Amino acid sequence: MPPQPDPLALEHQVCYALSVAARNVVAVYRPFLEPMGLTHPQYLVMLALWQHGPLSVKRLSGLLQLDPGTLSPLVKRLEAGGLVRRDRDPRDERALAIALTDAGRALRDRAEQIPPGIVARLGMELSELTALHGALTQVIAAAQRALEQPADLGTAS
Repeated sequence: MPPQPDPLALEHQVCYALSVAARNVVAVYRPFLEPMGLTHPQYLVMLALWQHGPLSVKRLSGLLQLDPGTLSPLVKRLEAGGLVRRDRDPRDERALAIALTDAGRALRDRAEQIPPGIVARLGMELSELTALHGALTQVIAAAQRALEQPADLGTAS
């Protein structure tokens, strides 16, 4: 009888593959983002603002799936760099809205070169990356559903 594969082998773990892939892909973005003065998390904030326009902190936090405590320093650095401003949300004066400045809007032209540059650097077909994006979106949804349920670790009492 052939030996069973080790269920704890590092190279078989989904968490390991996702973690390493995420670190490496973010590193591929770095040479594109550094000349723009952006970190990868700041780039994600800018992407959300370029797509949706002014956003409340709560909405931006939800879109990026970042807690407000993590988002706040990112926004402060973007504001210090002159790319965004924090205003009172016109729909709710108690809340803050994040909006692009003229410089933040202008940066979009440079950022439009990033997606094709990343595809070229990765050397993968666009169809492969599209399929990967779909699979990762499914993993994200499955993980969110799992987090909404109490954990059943299968431990005996």
